[in-house]
Amino acid sequence: MEFDAILLPPRRASSVAQGLWPERTINDALDDCVAACPDKVALSALQVESGATTRLTYRELAGRAGRIAAGLARLGVGANDVVSCQLPNWWEFTALYLACARLGAVLNPLMPILRERELSFMLRHACTKVVVIPKRFRGFDYEAMFDGLRQALPDLQHVAVIGGAGPNAFETLLDGAGAPDLAAAHRPGPDDITQLIYTSGTTGEPKGVLHSSNTLMANIVTYAERLRLGADDVILMASPMAHQTGFMYGLMMPVMLGASVVLQDIWEPRKAIALIRQEGVTFTMASTPFLTDLARTVTETGGAVPTLRAFLCAGAPIPGALVELARGALGAKVISAWGMSEMGAVTTTRLEDDDERASSTDGCPLPGVQVRVVDAAGAALPVGASGRLLVRSCSNFGGYLRRAHLNDTDPDGWFDTGDLARIDARGYIRIDGRSKDVIIRGGENIPVVEIETLLYRHPAIAQVAIVAYPDERLGERACAFVVTRDGQPFDMAAMVDFLKAQQMAAQYIPERLVVQGALPSTPAGKIQKFRLREQLRQSGQGEGASSDRA
Repeated sequence: MEFDAILLPPRRASSVAQGLWPERTINDALDDCVAACPDKVALSALQVESGATTRLTYRELAGRAGRIAAGLARLGVGANDVVSCQLPNWWEFTALYLACARLGAVLNPLMPILRERELSFMLRHACTKVVVIPKRFRGFDYEAMFDGLRQALPDLQHVAVIGGAGPNAFETLLDGAGAPDLAAAHRPGPDDITQLIYTSGTTGEPKGVLHSSNTLMANIVTYAERLRLGADDVILMASPMAHQTGFMYGLMMPVMLGASVVLQDIWEPRKAIALIRQEGVTFTMASTPFLTDLARTVTETGGAVPTLRAFLCAGAPIPGALVELARGALGAKVISAWGMSEMGAVTTTRLEDDDERASSTDGCPLPGVQVRVVDAAGAALPVGASGRLLVRSCSNFGGYLRRAHLNDTDPDGWFDTGDLARIDARGYIRIDGRSKDVIIRGGENIPVVEIETLLYRHPAIAQVAIVAYPDERLGERACAFVVTRDGQPFDMAAMVDFLKAQQMAAQYIPERLVVQGALPSTPAGKIQKFRLREQLRQSGQGEGASSDRA
């Protein structure tokens, strides 16, 4: 495979000169751990369905990675070959990436909830040579699915099945026991592509994001430093490692720090509480629903989590009420953050910040990161004004695989995130939504994120998303899609009364309300607003100038 990571060479010299690129790979980090703390527990992986837990020391983890690398090499996998995996948070996921790194192969993580339509595109586009899957997970037969997919994937040579039987069993196919150590012969450099990860598709078109060791590790170093994470920490990762959050901070970061990680493959808050208490977890990172579940379950059960120092929350604004609840229930600092697959975390709040900043901002840039807010013509906007968010970061990706025309990066290295944001006087940003999600009603921009944040405070609301629909007179109006908690009643009158009580301007209150059982989302849990707009068009609710409220 030839990778068109054209965004890396132009910034190499300056990134190295400024000390922003560490010039290391995960191989170096693992070797350091084996030398310094071979018998320390590297990971504990819980399979919730079976209750089985696997514990591996750094010596054992390196040994298993070496055997898998030898198995991959025996199958013909070498430098720049793509190995895909559609795995939950199992120990095999971590070992497989470390094995690929030994060979200079590129790992392509795929979310377990993806099915034939998405997989056929991604695996064909990536020219995947080997894929690793579970036999079954959460009642679904992955082996049967891939039996049907293989004919349409000419580059795919092997499917390794964890828990499978016969010659395709992972335990047989990728066991290179007795083979010589391949690390020295195949060790890649820090600028070689090490990860290919597809964007979640909030705009409907997944793109293959290319990362090198330098781009990934540059971010993890500054992230860990800001959050004061080190070798003594125990990290819980229940967010999928097939998503950038889990991959960077649940797979790579523990090895880079020489820390321990606890993997949970299915989110169950009671199991998470038990793991935190049992393993002495000090840090975790996940999306807002995880934080809500954990705080409420601790409150309901009284099962305190005294070792947990910080919970970093990203993916959606954190309601102030949730910060207060979590702070009281967990005793942990709630950190707000924002990032993208293209660069990992971009902004976070700080441990020393007051709690209010976690609910009112998405943090300030990490070291090595610059942000700008500009208007449609590219001119810088003043403090507090909302506009297009541009980012220039040491962790900016290398480009989109075979789609360089979509890289959205100017000659000076500024990447157009596609998000709208504002920067306050302290340098903290607030994401105002995707540029394609903006609603302009009668010439006035509707503060979508602010309204959604207010609605999240309503006790009956579990999820909310506000999108535009066309209107002949005003151009656009707003429709709120809502999922209620446990099927609680919620209607237009309740929404209007609640927002008026929050002193929301009348013209900002959505004109329509749709209550339904679930909202369409990406594998990472981000709401796909383009599907909601399509739903309105198909139902005919997005046409005409009528309104559901006065």
